[in-house]
Amino acid sequence: MQRNQSKVVLFPTLKEDLERKSLEALEQKKYSKALVTINKLLSYHIYSHEILIGKLICLIELGNYTEAEDLCIDLLKLKDEHYYNYLHIYLTILFQTEKFTALMNQIDAELTNNSLPYEFKSQFQQLYQLAKQMKVDMIAEESTEFLDNLHVAFDEQDFVKQWQLIENLRKMSIDPPQEVITYLSKKDIHPVIKTAIFKWLVDLNYSSEVAVEKFNLKVFIKPTNIPKVRDHVINNEIIYAINEIEQNNPSLFIMLEQLLYRYLYALYPIFPPTEDVPYIAEALKQIGEQYLHLAVDRQSTTKKALHYIKEIQMCEQLYLAVIEE
Repeated sequence: MQRNQSKVVLFPTLKEDLERKSLEALEQKKYSKALVTINKLLSYHIYSHEILIGKLICLIELGNYTEAEDLCIDLLKLKDEHYYNYLHIYLTILFQTEKFTALMNQIDAELTNNSLPYEFKSQFQQLYQLAKQMKVDMIAEESTEFLDNLHVAFDEQDFVKQWQLIENLRKMSIDPPQEVITYLSKKDIHPVIKTAIFKWLVDLNYSSEVAVEKFNLKVFIKPTNIPKVRDHVINNEIIYAINEIEQNNPSLFIMLEQLLYRYLYALYPIFPPTEDVPYIAEALKQIGEQYLHLAVDRQSTTKKALHYIKEIQMCEQLYLAVIEE
């Protein structure tokens, strides 16, 4: 809440008249009218507690929750004697707008505050538990709908929709159904979708062994044993191998880094052997030069590098066919 420090004098009679009109409008539940009068008082820098509370009431009743939330945040920063009045309203707004995570985080912060009045502690703990249960219920309801839609997306072979739904479910931190886990070994499931499913398991620290089949390779691995794409040793070694490009041609380096991520993402959780790092680096450089319409000498390209050129380009096409960037 910005408080303009310019001095504007408001005659006492006008101030009292505006305050009276705003109070009457509030009592008559004419919130739009009350808000106009209150905003006029605020424009004259009348920042009394009653006026600010009146504005919050108007905003909430009119459904302007975003503005009410922003005003509460500003008022809480003042840390004045009305702090807990504003906090109560703020928590109410978060609850009504189903921002349960933000509500729980705010209560966590308040409960660690040694100056929290005793009478608020029990109220906050009860509200925290209620918000926690509401969040669980909301996630359960949304996840059921997402899973239903996911089955439809698989039936329709809508890869983009499959990926979006899996990403939504992954962010909810719920356990995937066993049927979804079995998709990792099915030949007719898109490799990028398998990556999304496996990432879901990694995020959950899934410790059971799963079968993954990609590009005519089948492996049995525990998701807890596999680092994320950008954290894998081969990603770091390839980045190091092309690192000199960053100094000479930063835009090319960014392109190659993105190309590498798409390649490894499509393969994940299977990775090429570390001894092939020089050939992958060579392939990336040649693809990047080709994209930038630079001269490319394919005569001196090794057989293995040519193999990786084809594989990287194929994986990029698979990636972009599913993930919209």
